[in-house]
Amino acid sequence: MYSNKKIKVAFFADILTRDHDGAIKTMYQLIDKVPEENFEFMFCTGTPPKEKINHKILQIPSLTLPFNSNYKACLPHFSSNKIVKALEDFDPDVIHIATPSPLGFFGLNFARKKHIPVLSIYHTNFLSYIQYYFNRLPFLIKPVESIVKKIYQSFYNFCNMVYVPTKQMIIELKDSGVSHQPLKLWQRGIDSNLFNPSKKDMHYIQQITGNNKPCILFASRLVWEKNLETLFNIYDETEAQNLDVNFIIAGSGVAEQAARKRMKKAFFLGFLNHEELSKVYASSDVFVFPSISETFGNVVVEAMASGCVPVIARGGGSQSLVMNGVTGFLCNPYDAREYVENIKVILNYPSLRESIQQNAIRFASNFNWNRLANEYFSDLQMLAYKSSPTFEDNVVLTNELFPTNYAL
Repeated sequence: MYSNKKIKVAFFADILTRDHDGAIKTMYQLIDKVPEENFEFMFCTGTPPKEKINHKILQIPSLTLPFNSNYKACLPHFSSNKIVKALEDFDPDVIHIATPSPLGFFGLNFARKKHIPVLSIYHTNFLSYIQYYFNRLPFLIKPVESIVKKIYQSFYNFCNMVYVPTKQMIIELKDSGVSHQPLKLWQRGIDSNLFNPSKKDMHYIQQITGNNKPCILFASRLVWEKNLETLFNIYDETEAQNLDVNFIIAGSGVAEQAARKRMKKAFFLGFLNHEELSKVYASSDVFVFPSISETFGNVVVEAMASGCVPVIARGGGSQSLVMNGVTGFLCNPYDAREYVENIKVILNYPSLRESIQQNAIRFASNFNWNRLANEYFSDLQMLAYKSSPTFEDNVVLTNELFPTNYAL
């Protein structure tokens, strides 16, 4: 549905640095596809994009988090009058809020006062982080979980629509007291031109490893909530069983030095650009991923699309992406021996590995960003249409903003 006037969207996100993490990568899949003839965006953020974008930017005061120097949290109340004035001048039809942070609640409160519909995307499974950040204070885990659930309820229950990437996460949000009514399954896409088996480059990978052994890959930020202790134990188990393999770590983060100490023979590649990462995926044999903190798990789909067989935790949103024994293997999240046994199956049975690879590649082809972006902008239109009694004047209905070849 189109109107003669552009739909105005105020978009709240603490950080908008491209490729900062999986959540921001998802945001840019939408930001890069904004149909500017129909939409006008204003981004309210503490860390604006480094590159120029064709949208308004409202910079919010922010503070680096003491326990994670890679993240800044916005402090909107330090300039609330200025922010409110800018929002009133912009006069949004819809508000998009990335996360229930102080900035997110500021945006939600503004929306409720002005009767503006709100869309949010469930990017981060904060509940799963608690056991990692309070592991030395276990008596606080239950009380903090209770607080986080109350935050979820007071935020998501007042959104008009919440995109959730997997059915497992919908179940967990409902169990946390979030109403089913605003929850909508909206998964993630993949760039199949970037992540595919044709990117396999054995010369490239052998320049890294210096040999032609099978490669076990972990690709993600090196932060404790990725269940790194189990990753270390998997590495130790491959060493104990004398598996003749390379262990490759792609990514960086606050736990990198600890990881290097614990995995002395592993190849640490640090942060890779998309082209380099696509070659590492396609040139590796097994993708091991013990994290149970994912709402979705973009890296799992990227590995599958590249022909790198996933061996991942049976936990979090990522488990919804793997059919055990068909498109990869699911393991007890903390059982290093089970991961290694499944890795050995993949390496020792080439015909099974090839079958799983082909199944995984077909499955990953279903995740299409154009289809998802089309759905997002259509939902913004619907929310704006419902919120305005005058919006139906000169409305043109449409079902598609972007071409798509999505097929189940």
